[in-house]
Amino acid sequence: MAREPSVLDEQRSADTDGTAPVDGGNKMLLDRRTVVKLAGVTTAGAALAGATTATNDYEEITASGQTIRIEQGETYENKLFDLTNGNSVLLLVEGGNSTIRNIGFKGLHRGDAFMISITAPSGDVLIENVYLGDGSTKEGESFVHGPGAVFMHRNANCDVTFRYCNVQGWPNNGFYCSNTADGGSARFENCYGKNNGVSTFRVAGGNDRIEHCVAYNDNTDYGPGWGGYVEDSGRPLWVWPGGTVSIEDSHFAAGSYPYAAVMRGSGSAQMSGGAIDGNVQGNGLQRSSVSSSADLSIPEGVPTSPEEAASGGSDSGSDGDETPEDDEDDSDLEHLLLFDGDDADVTRYEFEVSGELEPSTHNGATIDDETRIDGGIAHGVVADWKDAFRFSGDLEQLTVDGPATVSLDGEEIDPGEYGEDLPHILEVEGRGAPTNFEITVDGTIELDSEEDPEDEATTISGSTVQSSVTDSSQVFRFSGAVTDVTFAEGEAAVFVDDEEIDPSDYGEYELLPHALVIDGSDADGPSAYSFAVSGTVVKSEYRDATIDEGDVIEDRQVRGALENGLDAYWFDGDIEDFTIVGDANVDVQYNARDQ
Repeated sequence: MAREPSVLDEQRSADTDGTAPVDGGNKMLLDRRTVVKLAGVTTAGAALAGATTATNDYEEITASGQTIRIEQGETYENKLFDLTNGNSVLLLVEGGNSTIRNIGFKGLHRGDAFMISITAPSGDVLIENVYLGDGSTKEGESFVHGPGAVFMHRNANCDVTFRYCNVQGWPNNGFYCSNTADGGSARFENCYGKNNGVSTFRVAGGNDRIEHCVAYNDNTDYGPGWGGYVEDSGRPLWVWPGGTVSIEDSHFAAGSYPYAAVMRGSGSAQMSGGAIDGNVQGNGLQRSSVSSSADLSIPEGVPTSPEEAASGGSDSGSDGDETPEDDEDDSDLEHLLLFDGDDADVTRYEFEVSGELEPSTHNGATIDDETRIDGGIAHGVVADWKDAFRFSGDLEQLTVDGPATVSLDGEEIDPGEYGEDLPHILEVEGRGAPTNFEITVDGTIELDSEEDPEDEATTISGSTVQSSVTDSSQVFRFSGAVTDVTFAEGEAAVFVDDEEIDPSDYGEYELLPHALVIDGSDADGPSAYSFAVSGTVVKSEYRDATIDEGDVIEDRQVRGALENGLDAYWFDGDIEDFTIVGDANVDVQYNARDQ
C-alpha cells in the first residue's frame, strides 16, 4: 500500500518573484535510493556515551543508560548495543523523515523502560532490520507492566513502517502502537514476535496495516525472567478502537494463552489470508480465507541474531534454532544473480530470464519496493547495497549502466555477453502534421539509424531524446523503461517493442511552462531538497541538468539530492513549499519557455 506523502516543513519557501532565499533549511528524507549522493551528510544527532568498537560492518556500543536522539531527516544504522552489563539504552525518534536501520540489541535487557520510543510529530519513519530478540526482565516499575520493546507516543503523529524486526520476550508489549487512534499510522512488514507480554502487535488506527508477520506464544512464564499476568497475558494481536486495521497473510497463535487476538471494545480488523490458531475475543475481526493452522516460521528477511541485524544481513525461514548460511538454499530456482553496487555512483540494471524469477536476500541483499519484476523481466537500481535474484532457465538479456559488478552463481560476469546493450525499440510515427516530441527513459537511448542524429534534427542528452516527425518515423534503441513522453506540438503514435503505448500514461502529454533549477555547481558540498507545487511537476534536462533515478516525485511533492551539477523540473501552478539543506542555489523561472 502506498504511503501518503508527509507534509514538508516551511523553513525555506520559494518567493513568487522567481528567486529563493538560501538561509535556513531542514535535513530531508533521503531513502536508500538517494543516500549514495549524500554519503556522510547525515548522522544521528547525539554523542554516544559508552565504549565503542568499530568492525568492518557495524559499530559495537556498550550500553550505559544513554539516550540517542534521531532527529528530522536523519538515518541511524549499523550499530550493535551490548546490554550484557545490565545497563540500558534508548533510541528516541524525535523527527520525521528519519530511519533506524540495521540495529542489534545483544543480551537480556534488565532496565525498566522501552528501547525504541517514537515522538515525531509528522513525516515518515522507517525502522528496518532490528533485532530485539534476547528479551527483558521485569525490573522496576516505571511502566505498569515493566519494560517494552517499541513505544509510539500519543503525541506522535507520524507514519511509521516497521520492516524485518525480531521482538521476543518483552513484558510490556512488543510493538505498543495503539496510540495511532489519535493520529499517525503503524505499518508492519515481515516482522516476528514471540512470547511478548500484554501483546506483540498493539494497533488501533484505520491506516494501520500488518503484512506477512508472525506472532505467537509457546511458554508459560511470559518471557525470560519475569512473572506472568493472567489478566494481561501475551496476546499476539490486540486491536484497540480507532479504525479498521488491515491484516494480510499474517499468522497468530495463542499457545497456552487465552486468546490469539483481542478486539478491544469497538476495535476492528479486516484479515485476509494467513491463519489464527486460538480464540478471538470480541466481534470486530472480519476474516477472508483465514486458516486455523498457523505457520510460525520466521518471515523471510528477519534477522535472527543481533550481529546479523547490525551488519545488515539476514537469515530467515527458520524456527529460530538454526541460522543457515543462505536462507534460500532450498529454493527450486537453481540460479543466483547478484548485483553488488558501488557508492561511486548509481547503477541501473535490467535483465530477462527464460524461467521463473524472484528476489532474494542472499549475501546481505535486500528486497525493495523500487525493484520491478514482470514475469521473467526485472528492473532495479543499486548503489552502496546489493540486489539479488534467484531464477530458473537461462539468463537471456542483461543490461547494466553504472559501476556495479554482477555475478552469476558466484562467478563475476560481463553483462556485454548477455544479449544486446539496448534491447528495446522505440518508434515515433508521424500522423502528417509537424510534431515535436521529447521522450525520456530510465536507461540509455540511441537513434537507430546510420545517419548522424544532427542530420535527423535529433538531440540526445543522456536518457532523453528530442526530435520531430511529420509523416515519417523515428526509431530508437534503449535500455530500461520509458518514463516520460511529451509533445510540444502535434501528435504522433508511439510504439515500444512493436506495441503502441498511450503517451498520456508516461509523464506529461503537454509541456509545462515554469522551471525550477537547483544548482550545486558552486556549492561546497552536497545538498538535499524537497518542494511541493499546486499543479504538475516532472523532471527536466533544462540548462543541461541531469535526470537522476534517486530523485523522487510523489503526487505533487518532490525530494532529491545533488552534489555538483544541476537538477531541474518543469511545473505548472505555484510552489507551495520548499526546503533545502546545503549551499546549492535555487532559481525559479516562470514561463521559462517564453524567455
